[in-house]
Amino acid sequence: MPNKIEVGCDEAGRGCLAGPVVAAAVILAKPIAGLDDSKKLSESKRNALAKTIKETALCYGIASVSPERIDEINILQASIEAMHLALKSLKIKPDHILVDGNKFNPFETIPHTCVIKGDGIYQSIAAASILAKTARDIYMKDLHSHYPVYQWNVNKGYPTKAHLLAIKNHGYCPAHRTTFGIVKQMAQKTLFD
Repeated sequence: MPNKIEVGCDEAGRGCLAGPVVAAAVILAKPIAGLDDSKKLSESKRNALAKTIKETALCYGIASVSPERIDEINILQASIEAMHLALKSLKIKPDHILVDGNKFNPFETIPHTCVIKGDGIYQSIAAASILAKTARDIYMKDLHSHYPVYQWNVNKGYPTKAHLLAIKNHGYCPAHRTTFGIVKQMAQKTLFD
């Protein structure tokens, strides 16, 4: 949009069994070579691009929503809440919001457009995707030091075979989402408990 300040929004961690959902909002000053959906990039490439984005963007915001909150309001609403928090933290008010995906709740009075696979189409959404993913990865690596049995330094909370086996063998911990998959099954009590 010519002469309009556009912000891209995306999240990371929706499909995880553990940890927060993290969102970012980015207003770019200029195009950045190599930006793409964070899932298509290597970790080293994501980290290098995250540094460039932070150094050159007009502004950016990163926010997270806890596993407890995810369990309370559901992952879709938690993802949108995280995006709203990231938008609230921006130093510049945008004229338009580009959101990765097909669902979003209006933010203030700013118009928005949802774009399926937007992180592969729009630079600002790709930048948000990268910042959300790298921030969440750092968080999960730190969380791994508290709960090493789940190998979050490798799987980042996603339901890999090793993660599922660790949950089966050791149960779940406070960082797990109790409304997701195997954790939900373990958290549900029977009549005879």
